[in-house]
Amino acid sequence: MTNNDILKKLRVALMLRDDQIVEILELVDFRISKSELGAFFRAEDHPNYMECGDQVLRNFLNGLVIHLRGTKENPKNPTDVLAKHKAEIPKKETSKERPEFKAAPKDSEKYRGDKSPSKSGASVGKSKKKAFPKGNGKPSVVEKVVFKNGKNKK
Repeated sequence: MTNNDILKKLRVALMLRDDQIVEILELVDFRISKSELGAFFRAEDHPNYMECGDQVLRNFLNGLVIHLRGTKENPKNPTDVLAKHKAEIPKKETSKERPEFKAAPKDSEKYRGDKSPSKSGASVGKSKKKAFPKGNGKPSVVEKVVFKNGKNKK
């Protein structure tokens, strides 16, 4: 695992934006621009990709400790800091919440597995006969299809 992978995973896990990472690095007096930071998060085959050095990662981790825990004189609760980060993430207003999908059959009694369907008043006395086409007494399931693939048969 490279330093770039570690930096990417920490950014995602802690829900940090690039400007927040720059601020964390400034806590330990390490100056870096957003564009330099963006080069660390690029794909390895990208022309502007840059390896994250040990010094950058070390300073980020030291700054992260100060950011989450605070200093000895001014301690912080890390869960409060992470909750604050989560609250700062803007919610998408354009996304419509989908109603919860509830699958129900058209006729709920018809598809019950435990009992036979209830009989309505009109069909109580009558027994249903299956309608078969005339001929051999079997229903026609599939029609006969003639394939024409362009070859002439003799």
